[in-house]
Amino acid sequence: MNRRSFLAAGATGFGYCVLIDGRRVLARSPALAVPPGALPRPGGTTLFDEQATPLAAEPNMTVVDVTTDVLVCGGGMAGVCAALSAARNGAKVLLVQDRSRLGGNASSEIKMHIVGADCHGSRPGWREGGVLEEIRLDDAVHNPNRAYEMFDFLLYDKCIREPNITLLLDSSIYRTQVTDGKITAAFVRCDKTEHIYRVKAHVYLDCTGDSRLALEAGADTRYGRESRSEFNESLAPEMGDRKTQGSSILFTARQHDKPMPYIAPPWVRSITADDLKLRNVGRHSYEYGFWWIELGGMFDTIRDNERLRYELLAIVLGVWNYIKNSGDRPDSANWALETVGMIPGKRESRRIMGDHLQTQADFEGGWKNRDDGVAIGGWNFDEHPPEGFDAPEKRPYRAVRMEEPYNIGLESLYSRNISNLMMAGRNISNTHVAFTSARVMGTCACIGQAVGTAAAMCAEHGLSPRELRTTRIADLQQRLLRDDQPIRQVVNTDPADLARAATVTASSVFEGGEPSQVLSGYTRDLPGESKNRWRAKLSNENDPAAVGAWLELQWTEPQPITHIQLTFDTGFHRELTLSASNHVTNRQVKGPQPETVRDYRLIGTTDDGTKVTLAEVVGNYQRVRRHTIQPVNIVALRLEVLAANGSGEARLFEIRCYESVT
Repeated sequence: MNRRSFLAAGATGFGYCVLIDGRRVLARSPALAVPPGALPRPGGTTLFDEQATPLAAEPNMTVVDVTTDVLVCGGGMAGVCAALSAARNGAKVLLVQDRSRLGGNASSEIKMHIVGADCHGSRPGWREGGVLEEIRLDDAVHNPNRAYEMFDFLLYDKCIREPNITLLLDSSIYRTQVTDGKITAAFVRCDKTEHIYRVKAHVYLDCTGDSRLALEAGADTRYGRESRSEFNESLAPEMGDRKTQGSSILFTARQHDKPMPYIAPPWVRSITADDLKLRNVGRHSYEYGFWWIELGGMFDTIRDNERLRYELLAIVLGVWNYIKNSGDRPDSANWALETVGMIPGKRESRRIMGDHLQTQADFEGGWKNRDDGVAIGGWNFDEHPPEGFDAPEKRPYRAVRMEEPYNIGLESLYSRNISNLMMAGRNISNTHVAFTSARVMGTCACIGQAVGTAAAMCAEHGLSPRELRTTRIADLQQRLLRDDQPIRQVVNTDPADLARAATVTASSVFEGGEPSQVLSGYTRDLPGESKNRWRAKLSNENDPAAVGAWLELQWTEPQPITHIQLTFDTGFHRELTLSASNHVTNRQVKGPQPETVRDYRLIGTTDDGTKVTLAEVVGNYQRVRRHTIQPVNIVALRLEVLAANGSGEARLFEIRCYESVT
């Protein structure tokens, strides 16, 4: 355990979360000069070298050399979580996004809500933790009016505030150099500024969705659906093919206080009731759009994207024309379109092959026989007909319920033939059937955190991803657990965590929430459980003046503690995601989660009995909070909970303590 690894998971969270020591880890790569025409990024040093050799084939482009630990290509939820995790674990990171906004399908350009292992709340208790939970909580508190543009800015803000991240927007990976199965350089271009960036990194992460980095590097990939017999998958088609799930364009609409007429342009599709007989139009309201306006599975979702955009826009406006003008939906009279996406939200294209190809059997229990789990999934097997909207006689999806969440293994997150290439998102090493579950953004974000942490450890120890899997998989899992990453069947056994050797007492206990449970090694309870957290009432009926509750760790010998980590309850039984849908939003709490501790103090006791206030926090809403304190030898550490955000209880899943380290 060292300072860099502890500080790794410190949340910035729009500047409202705690900063460790008020600073970050120093970068390991040297700070270099700013290239001509490029501006220094706020708050951090630049990676760029202005002395670069021009490319003969690009005489009008300024070439910039970049040296970094980790290159992340793709700024969707997987790429953002990968970049933040790698940076917080001490790696110098270059994050490249081909759009002007981060978030991918979750951004304002597409407006798809993030779903994952809790299956839209139908599997309560399995909401993802870690970096994604931090982002969700920030959004719930600071974006209660659910503005997608503000969610874009939240992601931008997090990346810009992280000193170890350099962000390149409107820039695309387009070429690599590979020697002996290893990427030695990747080329990124920004035509808006006429720059080409020649990037040398220790590890390269493909979070592009379309596997563009892998394609340029010559990594082994798959496309389409495997046959049922190839991997003995009952959910696969009898014959394999190159068909995929399609892409969708969403719209948003708003209700007004007067009739809002709509006149469709002449190029929209003519939609009839027969086209919609298996599609739910107006079941709730019209504010969100319809994910089932989907096309592309019969084509190439990459190379035919422009054609698909045109067809999808024609369908979107055709469906709206039907809603407004067919006479079948009189409730739509006062509704008007507000936004229509111009970018198809893509579900499927290439998948990169790793040392292990995950199949239906892996997600139905086979994962329990593997030791390389680093992230969880749990969305149902969710197949869409490749014909999409052009098959009105077919239901738009077929869901097969997953019995329980599963682990995603590290061997499925690095390339089998390019030694320093990793991947996160919908392009990981899955069969098509496994893809139908693991493709959703909550799972992709969770994978991103795992891959970013693994990449930082590879850079730190001079390892390839395969070598990390062979020699340090347990270390990686423990670091991920400390950073609140959910992994099934893995428990906190961190030998540096001094709290594990303490005894625990508390002021009171509520409904079986024993204080010792904060050392169980697990940081979630499922509905009806109370076995991994301390719970206590914040008031005493016999003493109205006594407001609050406390929990205390005690050691037999003084402990030189400088790092304290707390994991609070943020209501994992409840769905939490940004959505334009009223139906989805109404199931959530848009603000601090009521179970979460709001105000608290940390008080240490020295061996001579002196009480020392180590930290005091007002207004917390985050799940994981970290505090770095001045070195002090203590025999006891007390958490005094003064208030929650509404529940009237003190709730704590875990407390960790670490010694002062260099």
